Amino acid sequence: METIVVKSKAKAVAKPLGVRFPDKAVEELNKKIHEMIKTAAKRAKANKRKTIIGEDF
Repeated sequence: METIVVKSKAKAVAKPLGVRFPDKAVEELNKKIHEMIKTAAKRAKANKRKTIIGEDF
């Protein structure tokens, strides 16, 4: 599975919140994003579009 999430960016978001963001959490976030994109693509196709739009999420 291709990595979409930039580790340093995810960790930078978590740091001011006072929590750590270990590599395993980044991997799981990456999986979730892949799932979200697949779901959005199915919705776009169901609506006869080839472009994912915000409402597909």
